[in-house]
Amino acid sequence: MNKGIFITIEGGEGAGKSTLIERISHKMQEMGYAVTTTREPGGIPIAEQIRSVILDRSHVAMDARTEALLYAASRRQHLVEKVIPVLQAGGMVICDRFVDSSLAYQGYARGLGMEEIWAINQFAIEDTMPDLTIYMDIPPEIGLSRIKQADERELNRLDLEKLEFHHKVREGYLKLLKLHPERIVRVDANQAVDAVLKDVLEAIRLRLGR
Repeated sequence: MNKGIFITIEGGEGAGKSTLIERISHKMQEMGYAVTTTREPGGIPIAEQIRSVILDRSHVAMDARTEALLYAASRRQHLVEKVIPVLQAGGMVICDRFVDSSLAYQGYARGLGMEEIWAINQFAIEDTMPDLTIYMDIPPEIGLSRIKQADERELNRLDLEKLEFHHKVREGYLKLLKLHPERIVRVDANQAVDAVLKDVLEAIRLRLGR
């Protein structure tokens, strides 16, 4: 039985998840939580190697099912090696992406089916699900323009998908929001960073009771 708190941050490309996670972590630590931040795919050496394969711009021939399976494999190793130990010790994990990304990107946008992708990931995660998921909602045009303007972030294979694909990703996330309103909270990511942080902290307060 996990005693900790598991928070995931979701959203399309350029939603500002990395900046937000850094600021949430700082605020939660000020409140006395032992916080571990991490990301998917990645977070540990094995998963980071899988990440490099998935996001490599030269891997344009990657089959959609292969992509989905690689994400699930990375997720499993990341969970057992990093996330679950922190939760069992009573800590807080804030993770950049989790299973909802696979459902939105591979299940919905790639057309593999959300139920099919859920089945793969249920095998990978068993019963480990977030206590709270923050969905950073932003129009794809704005998110992608942010990425192009950010010199420090190299474009990856998903950034290079057509705009239509990114709109499908957003549709997938909004579908998940309707299916799981008890867990997923939408935050308007097309606001000033301080306003986004305020909304997220309020969502955490309401859902976790502090």
